[in-house]
Amino acid sequence: MVKKIRKTSVAGSFYPRSKSDLYEIIHDSFLDKNFGPGEEMKSLNQQDRSIIGGISPHAGYVYSGCASACTFLNLFKEKIPDTVIILGTDHVGYGGIALMEEGVWETPLGNLSIDDKLSKEILKNSKIIKSDDSAFMGSHFGREHNIEVQLPFIKYCAKEKDIKIVPIKISTKDFEVIDQISSDIANTVNSNDKDIVIVASSDMTHKQPRNIMNPEKDLENMREMDQAVMDAFVEFEPKKTFKAALKTSVCGPQTITSLMLICKKINANKCKFLKYYTSYEKQGGSGPCEYSVGYFSGIIRK
Repeated sequence: MVKKIRKTSVAGSFYPRSKSDLYEIIHDSFLDKNFGPGEEMKSLNQQDRSIIGGISPHAGYVYSGCASACTFLNLFKEKIPDTVIILGTDHVGYGGIALMEEGVWETPLGNLSIDDKLSKEILKNSKIIKSDDSAFMGSHFGREHNIEVQLPFIKYCAKEKDIKIVPIKISTKDFEVIDQISSDIANTVNSNDKDIVIVASSDMTHKQPRNIMNPEKDLENMREMDQAVMDAFVEFEPKKTFKAALKTSVCGPQTITSLMLICKKINANKCKFLKYYTSYEKQGGSGPCEYSVGYFSGIIRK
């Protein structure tokens, strides 16, 4: 049986299409001491896992790759997981809650297979999440980038391990629905003997300064809005985080909140801030600014 292949849609724009160039930019993101973790990815191959979830942005790698490196370094350093559940947001108007049940996702570093056993278990446990390939493939929804840009980092960090993924698209901004699907996913993880981690894909506030030539005040306001979200995250308060994020242009209030709720339901007890910076800062942090986006890296642990 031929597996369905979800082709790359943003290779060559958000990240390099060339395998060698892609490997190099990810490698450099890990080694960056100012915006990244400042160290190469290396797994300790421990028996036990404490870090079970993380937030990773999804912009072009030249901007957000260093923040993503901070998250994936922590998720993979204890040991390389069997499966990564990726919680994706919705930029293109899908409007539903769906996962891709089986198949593979293409990356320039090699394909990643969907954990079809885990995806089927999630579907069995949930009346809300549905199986819908069209949420991820095709001429319209296939253009969505926010799950795809996580995959080269996963492939890079997995080394030679045949790691699997479960991509889930969450469009709703209804907290009660988010809470329910989080229970459905958490129940599946709790009843599974695989080593599973969860990644929430989200950028932070998007800001176009009113005064492009003197943007400091607008960028300070941007930081304040994002700080409220990050403070609530560190407090491990999902509803407070959700409400704070809804007051901003954070593009994944539902993915961040889902991550927090899932992790709470699988006995996590601590959220940790890792890194925050803006695209303006990444480009030098001085002079005119036409547009800036915040990037946040944080993890959740038991």
